Amino acid sequence: MPCPTRYIGRFAPSPTGPLHAGSLVAALASWLDARAHDGQWLVRIEDIDPPRCQPGADRIILQQLADCGLHAEGDVVYQSQRGAAYQRALDQLTAAGHAYPCACTRAEIAAEHARLGWVKPRHGELVYPGTCRPAAPGLDGLKGRPARAWRVAVPKDPETQALWPWHDRRLGDQQQALDTEVGDFVVRRADGLWAYQLAVVVDDAEQGITDIVRGEDLADNTPRQQWLQRLLGVPAPSYLHTPLVLDARGEKLSKQHGAPALDTSTPALVLQALRDAGGALGLPPLEASTPAEWLAQAIKAWPWQP
Repeated sequence: MPCPTRYIGRFAPSPTGPLHAGSLVAALASWLDARAHDGQWLVRIEDIDPPRCQPGADRIILQQLADCGLHAEGDVVYQSQRGAAYQRALDQLTAAGHAYPCACTRAEIAAEHARLGWVKPRHGELVYPGTCRPAAPGLDGLKGRPARAWRVAVPKDPETQALWPWHDRRLGDQQQALDTEVGDFVVRRADGLWAYQLAVVVDDAEQGITDIVRGEDLADNTPRQQWLQRLLGVPAPSYLHTPLVLDARGEKLSKQHGAPALDTSTPALVLQALRDAGGALGLPPLEASTPAEWLAQAIKAWPWQP
């Protein structure tokens, strides 16, 4: 019998600032899941959006993780150094007729929404109406306008609305109508930067990631990434989306909304931060006097054991 694939997980922060309490929850969850499965845990720095990145934030994040006892097994990968791999993937999609150039601005897409009478949900996507999508493979959908971005076409099925079912280890069975809820999505932006959807799929495939553990706010990205995995012919990982840490307004705790940086300057502060993160993940109170003791107990108490 063939040996089962060894578990490989990852934590992939964006270096827009230091870790905060919410991002520690995501880091800890991915680390605990890897440890509970006797697997490997990797760290990838998602720095493909330079205007949002803070100089030196990657080093601070890696130090905070180390202070918490969360050490990557293997070299840290930086997405900013991976442009050639993303271009190869886009070339593959284009050659197969799955990707096409788009000339539309966001304002033009919004104007088309208004003309069609479409209403964007409060937390939903500005669904692309397909303006530049070629009518058939090999045809030019730009109508003489210069290309700005590159998009991947999603399935169109009037009967099923391109319904994409998938399973989450915590949330259970999920589904999303890719056509009507997302539309053809961007894989290379108008400013030339690579979009998250393509970069994460290419990197997960090349690093052999078998299990993705991340915050629940990223759950609705999963169908797009699974569609890209299918188009590129790479394996689809298992997914587990963790609870979010909310601020006093009920919004996701984030750097954008002023979440304070995680203080890991003393073992006592680290231990309390781990306890708080464990509580957010549903772990019971654990009797431990050091971060290392707490982590050892947390692995055994992890709710989503193999």
